[in-house]
Amino acid sequence: MALIPYALTRPFLFGLDPEQAHELTLDAIARLQNTPLQCLWSQTRVSDPVTVAGLRFPNRVGLAAGLDKNGRCIDGLGAMGFGFIEVGTVTPKAQPGNPKPRMFRLPAQHALINRLGFNNEGLDAFLANVRRARSFRAAGGLVGLNIGKNAATPIERAADDYLACLDGVYAHADYVTVNISSPNTKNLRALQSDEALDALLGALVARREVLADKFGRRVPMFLKIAPDLDDTQIALIAATLQRHGIDGVIATNTTIARDAVTGLPHADEAGGLSGAPVLEPSNRVIRALRTALGPGFPIIGVGGVLSGADAQSKIAAGADLVQVYTGLIYRGSPLVPEVARALSSAR
Repeated sequence: MALIPYALTRPFLFGLDPEQAHELTLDAIARLQNTPLQCLWSQTRVSDPVTVAGLRFPNRVGLAAGLDKNGRCIDGLGAMGFGFIEVGTVTPKAQPGNPKPRMFRLPAQHALINRLGFNNEGLDAFLANVRRARSFRAAGGLVGLNIGKNAATPIERAADDYLACLDGVYAHADYVTVNISSPNTKNLRALQSDEALDALLGALVARREVLADKFGRRVPMFLKIAPDLDDTQIALIAATLQRHGIDGVIATNTTIARDAVTGLPHADEAGGLSGAPVLEPSNRVIRALRTALGPGFPIIGVGGVLSGADAQSKIAAGADLVQVYTGLIYRGSPLVPEVARALSSAR
């Protein structure tokens, strides 16, 4: 159990601008990880091992990409009891992202809206941070590296950025996630269309075979998709994943829908909505994916997990693993063992 209850720190953090609170928290974790003061938030990991996509996960709860975009806090975040940590999205070149303010809380719905826009320090800085991480992996934790494209790169040249990132992260990743579903980079979601996705995955799979020969290991590759897809689009994506031999799918990213938050302060802000309102839209996509993909194809469920019961609903929908992000902001680190225990007991 963490020494400092989150209930004591949350009022202070929620009194700050959301992005300021986010950066303050990450800065503290980055400074204190792998020191005796990590005990302030560290928790015993629930043991619930499962093998997915050929990887042995210590338990079925992970951190979703987006919280630690630069991979600075892998060990510190891992100490909360996660079985796996996904960091990024990283782009080849550093970029500032969209203008501030760009993150908004909707506490009445346990939700966030963000339009950060893949703000990150670039591939070289990201890899330096990933290489410095040691204790989480030493304890059996897995690390996923999430890749994207620079905002300035034309969409018709998007594959160049993804290939550059894949080349860089491959040797350091337990798995690689291809993020084509953020609503905050112009035209990015167009890569989910049948022809564009087919071309992108074809290029990435071909490059992975070259990298697998070079490094002597085949790193699993996952695709992260949006919740704002209809059943026809989901079926086309599922068929494309199987055709190219992609190892898994992460469902889902944030939503551009606002039905669940209409009338609330900040509800009309542009960006992706995350948190409780995304639980059922995400589960709908998971169910459709499981129907289209059949049993055995790895699915990571993410979106709206604020309790152990929420996580169980993702497994019931067809997911194999679960990730959290916004729930961690509202519930704090105790959410991690709660989810892990709920998933363990449901087996």
